[in-house]
Amino acid sequence: MPKRILQGKVVSDKNEQTVTVLVERRFKHPLLHKTVRSSKKYRAHDAQNQFKVGDIVRIVECAPISKTKRWTVLTEANEVSA
Repeated sequence: MPKRILQGKVVSDKNEQTVTVLVERRFKHPLLHKTVRSSKKYRAHDAQNQFKVGDIVRIVECAPISKTKRWTVLTEANEVSA
C-alpha cells in the first residue's frame, strides 16, 4: 500500500526531534457548493531538528515512533509565489 504524503506548515518545534505540522485541505461543500477549508495537526519526526516554525514541509506516513508520532518529515517543500 502506498504511503500518504502531505504538505503543511510547521506551527511548533518546541519538542526534541518533533515538529507539529498543520495540514490544510480544501473541498467543495456537498450541499452549499462553497469551498470549505479544513485543517488538522500532525506530529512528525524531525531527527536533526532542522525545521523551524513557518517552514513549509512534506511529511510521509511511517510506522509508529511514539504515542502520537506516525509521520516523518520528508523534505522542505518549495513555496511557489503567485
